[in-house]
Amino acid sequence: MPTGPTTYRDAGVDIDAMNAAVHRMREHVRSTFTPQVLTDVGSFGGMFSMDTGSLKEPVLVSSIDGVGTKVRVASAMQRHDTIGADLVAHCVNDILVQGARPLFFLDYFATSKLSPDVVVAVVKGLAEGCRKAGCVLIGGETAEMPGVYLDGEYDLAGCIVGIVERSAIIDGRSIEPGDAVIGLASDGLHTNGYSLARHVLFENAGLSPHSTPPQLAGRSVGDVLLDPHRSYASAVLPLLDSFTVKGIAHITGGGFYDNIPRILPADCSVTIDRRLWTPPPIFSYIQELGSVPDAEMYRTFNMGIGMVLIAERTEAIEIMAELAQRGETASLIGEVHRGVHEVDIL
Repeated sequence: MPTGPTTYRDAGVDIDAMNAAVHRMREHVRSTFTPQVLTDVGSFGGMFSMDTGSLKEPVLVSSIDGVGTKVRVASAMQRHDTIGADLVAHCVNDILVQGARPLFFLDYFATSKLSPDVVVAVVKGLAEGCRKAGCVLIGGETAEMPGVYLDGEYDLAGCIVGIVERSAIIDGRSIEPGDAVIGLASDGLHTNGYSLARHVLFENAGLSPHSTPPQLAGRSVGDVLLDPHRSYASAVLPLLDSFTVKGIAHITGGGFYDNIPRILPADCSVTIDRRLWTPPPIFSYIQELGSVPDAEMYRTFNMGIGMVLIAERTEAIEIMAELAQRGETASLIGEVHRGVHEVDIL
């Protein structure tokens, strides 16, 4: 029997640590604010005064996602300052496919026992990602839940809201046979496939996050796995003013096979020629160590292509040239043909 009063801290939740963390992350969050933000950090709800500018029929576009088990790699490497930016980039790309520009972002951070240093580093990354994307980190939730999460582990998710003119929505309806498929290079795994990658690299092959196999050019496995999720908004959004991009697919969970069909008309398929680009070495290393079949690789990972654009073939070369000027590596990787709403990889 307890000999004295029982507190929330005795149950594993430290409100004082939470308040200290909020105080330290405050300036990171405020660094993303614009005059459109009407509330301060700590409000029950974030308020945003939306300026629709010249938009005649503004449409809000929203998405929610997480970074999966990439957080396990961040914990193993004790590097938490990039995982937040990964989450923002992932969500920005998810609404970019419909032509939307981001307005504001909210995060959810949950852990077994709060470490102020960890959560502040994560929020710093979130703020950096938001500033880069031109959106506001308007709110979030930090939850300490002992008994739900493993000691030392945490989960991270986020919600984004963006805006697009109704007439400018990109929905894939106009895609037709003969259109070109353009691939934009990824910066590694981004935020998908980490359960398979960790299973192969750490459990099967017995590597540690600090191992430096020659196949990775002397970099540690952990460093390569923590390569940031690339955001394509700064390169693609200006492109939409000059070219007719018919469809955009973010190559995330489900890889090529599940994501590209999401934007195709029912009577169209896509053929991808994997000889037309060179994936980063981490992918072939995982495949070799785990004897992972080709189809599984292209369904689980982005294989070096983080985003796909579909446009008329007559515009493809100019589009790729514009992307190159904005720092993207773009390749013509396939074409649309009459089919049954699927992806064929040669």
